[in-house]
Amino acid sequence: MKPGALLLAPGASAGRDHRTLVALDDAIPLPTRRIEIKARSLPKVMDIVSTAAADVVAKARIRPSRLVLGGRSYGGRMCSIAVAEGLPARGLVLLSYPLHPPEKPETLRVDHFPKLELPVLFVSGDRDPFGTPDEFAEHTKAIPGPVTQVWLDGARHDARGRDDDVVNAVKNWLATLT
Repeated sequence: MKPGALLLAPGASAGRDHRTLVALDDAIPLPTRRIEIKARSLPKVMDIVSTAAADVVAKARIRPSRLVLGGRSYGGRMCSIAVAEGLPARGLVLLSYPLHPPEKPETLRVDHFPKLELPVLFVSGDRDPFGTPDEFAEHTKAIPGPVTQVWLDGARHDARGRDDDVVNAVKNWLATLT
């Protein structure tokens, strides 16, 4: 089933106008909505994501199962948890996913991975302190849906200067969802 719209959430210290989210909004030929996540309690964030998803679905006039969700870091993580908790989606776009806090690889953020029964795209820098390529290879095995990983050589968590690479990775991956 072809994607019908895209919902993007920012990282914890950014807003909906983060340069990477704007670049994706400008380049992806789908109805796209960038949201703010000001709350930090999981129930409030889940409400923000699910309300925004319902709004995007209604405005794009698509079935909820055609919506692709995701975002940068914290925002992508929150979208992935919402999907794991039952929010319908066609796929997840997880940019600089925070697998664990820097220098704390024992504090994993992967408990919900076994519930992700849909295509998932991870785009990260290979020097991101929130997770190495080897750590992702190990932990994404728990995801039952198809997983695609794109690694940006030399990039850190912010992937500064690599927006074109991120956009191309997302566009190419979305084209595979038919």
